[in-house]
Amino acid sequence: MNSQLDGKVVLITGASGGIGAAIAKAFAAEGAQLVLHANQNADSARKLARELPNAPSLVLQANLTRERAVKELFAAAKKRFGQVDVLVANAGAWETRDVPLHEMTLKQWDATLACVLTSAFLCLREFMRLVASQKRGCAVLVSSTAGVFGEAGHGDYAAAKSALAYGLLRTAKNELARIAPHTADYCGGRINTICPGWTLVPRTAPKLRDTKVVRKVTGTMALPQIGRPEDMANATVFLASDRLARHITGQTLVVAGGMEGRVLWQPDEIDPALV
Repeated sequence: MNSQLDGKVVLITGASGGIGAAIAKAFAAEGAQLVLHANQNADSARKLARELPNAPSLVLQANLTRERAVKELFAAAKKRFGQVDVLVANAGAWETRDVPLHEMTLKQWDATLACVLTSAFLCLREFMRLVASQKRGCAVLVSSTAGVFGEAGHGDYAAAKSALAYGLLRTAKNELARIAPHTADYCGGRINTICPGWTLVPRTAPKLRDTKVVRKVTGTMALPQIGRPEDMANATVFLASDRLARHITGQTLVVAGGMEGRVLWQPDEIDPALV
């Protein structure tokens, strides 16, 4: 099915990571032009661009928690391509250690909210400023199942991702539709969110080598398997297509095999005498 994304300019933050790279490849396959953002792994983003020779691409490095850096990022994208049609706000940070709230430092909390929530706000704000002049634009925010169900040991990440999936998303969808209103031949500005569950990427690979962890995280899934970056990429392309997702906005799509939550207790942690 034709997504009609051919020639569209797609800016992907965090494009050097596992999910980000898969998203870039999926848009390239649709004929899109790419702006590939990276923070510390610009070499990986440049390598990715070389792997996609048929997709015109621009690799940009920026710390998305800094307002000026985000402004410069979008200015460079506009200078190269003239516009930005789609924003995929994928960049973020996740502390691999389990840190309960009562042990979490303010420094960790602030750093996670800056990397996940503030960076998305700054990027979305600059994108919407472009949309206000273009009168067209679509955005996809990458949240997480942690933002839907919570995640013990990762309260900072869960709180930031929940803000993306609900408060920020549902506010932005009403504002975006006003600055890019629908017309006879245009569906109107749209924004949606995907919430990946556990996905096999480099930063989660160490945990997912533990069979106990795999059993725990798949134990509430109707489809008990770990997600792949391509699963997230396909959902993102669908939501970014004004043809395929013409009448979809403000929605949170959980891509996690039918997950209903987390297993809170293992059988050997429960004393039947107290039940």
